[in-house]
Amino acid sequence: MLLTPEALESLRGRLIVSCQAYPGEPMRDPRTTAQVAASAVVGGAAAVRVQGLADVQHTRSAVEVPLIGLWKDGHDGVFITPTLRHALAVANSGAHVVAIDGTRRDRPDGLTLAQTVAGIHAESHALVMADCGSFQDAAAAVEAGANLVGTTLAGYTGERPKTSGPDLDLLEEIASAGFGVPLIAEGRIHSPAQARLALDAGAFAVVVGTAITHPATIAGWFVDALA
Repeated sequence: MLLTPEALESLRGRLIVSCQAYPGEPMRDPRTTAQVAASAVVGGAAAVRVQGLADVQHTRSAVEVPLIGLWKDGHDGVFITPTLRHALAVANSGAHVVAIDGTRRDRPDGLTLAQTVAGIHAESHALVMADCGSFQDAAAAVEAGANLVGTTLAGYTGERPKTSGPDLDLLEEIASAGFGVPLIAEGRIHSPAQARLALDAGAFAVVVGTAITHPATIAGWFVDALA
């Protein structure tokens, strides 16, 4: 699924909405994911990020914006599109961009990150977004050939403390390095003000998920405030 350079550039300074629900939740249905994604696009989202093969397929039919797809398999370690097999399945389901674990940790299939990225490029038209947890991850991901890098895993791999909001220091550090690929801010962006701060810190685009598409969490925020 080919994403042109012009289409990628159109994401600069824009909002990407992550549409995901967890197993066992009422909204954990590919049709619901597609409807949520379409609603986000109506609201101005320039792209969407979706988890699961069926969700990618349904959403690809529901929206006309770039789609970042991933496949979570497991809960610990490398579980975001952890192998080349997972990545190619996501690409074949219709994702324009495949998001993969972009850390320097060992991958379940024994391939290096560079081998995984090369395999995706060789066997599909999809671009690769590396979900990173540190500056060192981002540098290695760029060296491995990733087309985009994100701060998705900052605070979750043990290399950096988990910040209450987006890791602005990491964004600034990666942006200042001038790696030459789009830097996507993702992770714990819970308000429009935080999204703006992420963009000002050097992000190319900003991903927001929970604060837009996860009613259970949003309701919990209000319940806690009232309590």
